[in-house]
Amino acid sequence: KLEDLPKVTLREDEDRNMHLRNLSVNMAASEEDALNLLFMGDTNRVVAETPMNDASTRSHCLFIIWVDSTQPGSDVVRRSKLHLVDLAGSERVSRTHVDGTLLKEAKYINLSLHYLEQVIVALHERSTGGRDHVPYRNSMMTNVLRDSLGGNCKTTMIGCIAVEASNINESISTCRFAQRVAQIKNNAKVNEELDPNLLIARLKREVTELKEEVRVARAGKDGEADPLTEEDIEKCRALVLQYVSRSADPKESFICGSVERLCA
Repeated sequence: KLEDLPKVTLREDEDRNMHLRNLSVNMAASEEDALNLLFMGDTNRVVAETPMNDASTRSHCLFIIWVDSTQPGSDVVRRSKLHLVDLAGSERVSRTHVDGTLLKEAKYINLSLHYLEQVIVALHERSTGGRDHVPYRNSMMTNVLRDSLGGNCKTTMIGCIAVEASNINESISTCRFAQRVAQIKNNAKVNEELDPNLLIARLKREVTELKEEVRVARAGKDGEADPLTEEDIEKCRALVLQYVSRSADPKESFICGSVERLCA
């Protein structure tokens, strides 16, 4: 049951990074794994029938994806984070006339959306020089979405509206909310940093290759180079045939493995 799950708490470290406790972080090796995690998290959402929606979600849903990418042979890591947010729709309690648990849930939903709107308005005013403070700390959701709203990011909103004439007020409210989101202006830059582990690994490979070249150069000078074996000759022949084949890129450099073969 949802009530049996541990309560999620928010902590901020010295670098002002937010950490969520009692949530799991899972490695996804493929798109299928990521979708399975998304579906698993979606099953924890509470859905109830209301006068305005037969399957109304009673909570917001946040799906966070961290992506690290590195070019082959490069020491630079490109890091990115994607927030996929499904907001529960606001409800006018005066129209729905819900009570009990549904009323309590509607109050929390409307309050969290109100805090989110406050942040969006403050970000727009900050971009125009009207204010400096942005009230991220008003709710857990705005705290978590801090770097996806006013940080080094790009923000996109998709609004779902009802076409029925009876819901015209809610549809207008959604469009106004989306308009405020569109007014947020950020200068997003690529997050790239030098990975010390990749740098050390590359330097070790270069040292090994240089030692090999020095050893072969000394051996060739002294006339003590080891002769190529039949296996080495066969591998070299296969590499040459592969390089001169039509499928090979004519601008690609020819790499025949060890420098011993080149000296020979």
